[in-house]
Amino acid sequence: MTTLSLPVTTERLVMRRFTPDDLDDLYAYQGRPEVARYLYRQPLTREQCVRTLERRVAATAWAEDGDDLVLAVCRAGEAGVVGEVVLKLASARARQAEIGWVFNPEHGGRGYATEAARATAALAFDGLGVHRLFARLDVLNTGSVGVCERLGMRREAHLVENDLDGERWGSEYVYAMLGREWRADPAG
Repeated sequence: MTTLSLPVTTERLVMRRFTPDDLDDLYAYQGRPEVARYLYRQPLTREQCVRTLERRVAATAWAEDGDDLVLAVCRAGEAGVVGEVVLKLASARARQAEIGWVFNPEHGGRGYATEAARATAALAFDGLGVHRLFARLDVLNTGSVGVCERLGMRREAHLVENDLDGERWGSEYVYAMLGREWRADPAG
């Protein structure tokens, strides 16, 4: 894989590595039940966010299966983190990566998730040489379904009641795109 050039910038956003100073912003969305419900887990406590942030700050590798790159998403020219994007290396040999995003609902409806996901897909395909990029999401997460579709990803699977979220069985969609498809239409 290739060395990353960070931060990644778009017209309105800056995506950079997390720093210890991002704790309050991280907890502001990771601690919310309406965010955690789509992640098949309970909201994170402040202490869990401290540990999560420590791992993110220390992580430098993206070369082996399971390695992930998690970037803080900030509005250009403004302090504070509005969300995050992640690339997880699912298979180094097959050059496959999973893309994901989590945003503070207070910043929803402005297109930040789509803009950040598009830049992250470009990073995956053009910067890291990924062959196939996929996303897994709860079928009830209509916002993320829309992001996948705006990126031009195709729905490859509908997994029915494949995960237990507390007492609720959750179903999941899998969306994907190949590098050659991205290069044919990178605007999605």
